[in-house]
Amino acid sequence: MTDTCPLIPPSPESAISRPILSLQGVHKSFGHTEVLRDISLDVQRGQVVVIIGPSGSGKSTLCRTMNRLERIDSGRIVFNDTDLPAEGKALAAMRSDIGMVFQSFNLFPHMSVLENIMLCPVRVRRETKARAEEHARELLAQVGLSEKADAYPPQLSGGQQQRVAIARGLAMRPEIMLFDEPTSALDPEMVREVLDVMRELADGGMTMIVVTHEMGFAKATADRIIFLDDGQIREDSPPQEFFTAPKSARAQDFLSRVLEH
Repeated sequence: MTDTCPLIPPSPESAISRPILSLQGVHKSFGHTEVLRDISLDVQRGQVVVIIGPSGSGKSTLCRTMNRLERIDSGRIVFNDTDLPAEGKALAAMRSDIGMVFQSFNLFPHMSVLENIMLCPVRVRRETKARAEEHARELLAQVGLSEKADAYPPQLSGGQQQRVAIARGLAMRPEIMLFDEPTSALDPEMVREVLDVMRELADGGMTMIVVTHEMGFAKATADRIIFLDDGQIREDSPPQEFFTAPKSARAQDFLSRVLEH
């Protein structure tokens, strides 16, 4: 046996200085309408970054550019020190490390809950069905739906379907999770059960970027609040600072409208 040097983990300082995801000068237009304007944003590993702002400000578009579901016109998107490719197999490979939960659940109605969660690990990660099933059942327990493994999506409530969608995203063992308004399609009484699962993920150290209108979640769970307006980042602050002393007049006006209801 040859001698080998032990692996030395990076210092906390170097880990903090190297973001897991970085957007640099990102622009995006739909026709003549510029939706994102010079967006630059670094997300550190383990952070929960919540993106808020008025309707039409570009929040969902920004979230979707982070794994190139939306193409950008210019700028860079860097994931784990590597530029995210615009397309092709290299993009698909890197995308598998970036989980995403959408506004709509996008579950296959003809497949059971367990089959929905197992599908991508088996087809993309090439996991054995036995290993994928074991992990899927662990995830269903994590989101409080162990008893629904053999049910089909149409048999579930909206909140239950979204929790399955979260489990499906986690099944790929991603390094970061993107949430694009995950509670916007839910009845009010179902919102809490989804947010509770997301809070548990945050408490467990998952890196998360969340587009949401849920201000209570943003206050309690976020490490940073990104306030987006007219396609630009107007504020990037800790939640306590943003909600008590927003710097911009636009953020002050936004909060006065959403917090009074």
